[in-house]
Amino acid sequence: MSDTLKVNRDGAVLFVEICAPPMNLLGPELMRDLVSLIRGAEADDETKVLVFSSADPDYFISHVDVTKVNEYRAEAAKLTGEPSIALLFRHLSASRLVSIAQIEGRVRGAGSEFVLGCDMRFAARESAVFSQMEAAFGLIPGGGAAQSLTRLMGRGRALEVMLGAMDYDADTAERYGWINRALPGKSLAEFVASLSRRIARFPATGHAIVKERVNAIALASADDFRRDSDLFGNNVRSASVQRRMEAAMARGFQTREAELDLAHVLGDLDA
Repeated sequence: MSDTLKVNRDGAVLFVEICAPPMNLLGPELMRDLVSLIRGAEADDETKVLVFSSADPDYFISHVDVTKVNEYRAEAAKLTGEPSIALLFRHLSASRLVSIAQIEGRVRGAGSEFVLGCDMRFAARESAVFSQMEAAFGLIPGGGAAQSLTRLMGRGRALEVMLGAMDYDADTAERYGWINRALPGKSLAEFVASLSRRIARFPATGHAIVKERVNAIALASADDFRRDSDLFGNNVRSASVQRRMEAAMARGFQTREAELDLAHVLGDLDA
């Protein structure tokens, strides 16, 4: 039984609602449940499509829980054999399963990297907010964003997103290539459900071979993902990063209210 994921089956589609109060941080509990979900779905030939949404209208996945880095990395290792969320997200991209993110609310840091690991991303125009903000702490994104965003956006926009650590609305994310489409919130769920059911009606063999060939062109190697993960893991405990983490925490980082405007919180951590 999952504590942080609510799963409903509709034929070959699993609709997965993320529910990890107070703000859907990616910590060890959510990571444990994601690993269990992916493992179980891959072992079930009747499952073809995963659709991820959030029970929280303000937060899809906010980012990792920075107080539990070792713990969530250990949970990720239970699927991939390595303590790396980057390799877990790449595993999802490489899986025979088709994965779709239905995004409402904020998706930052590893939350962004999780949806980048999904095959498709659709977002509510009125509420979705995107950010890849690790550089504000002196870090590289550790879950594969450097690989994925550069391929999706091109070099200049990827550097803007990662070095600027700003928030982006859904329309800009669509224009940059971060997501497939920005849609009105009132029609988002219906659109995603219709698409997922249509995909699920087609043969799984077709899903697998199409994904394999697209990934051969567009998905970075495991070594590239591993390198980014190692750089994050090696630097996150450094004195300079920890000073900036402490400054952010003092301003409300990892609290629901403060992170509604996280770009402001992170804008001048050296002040």
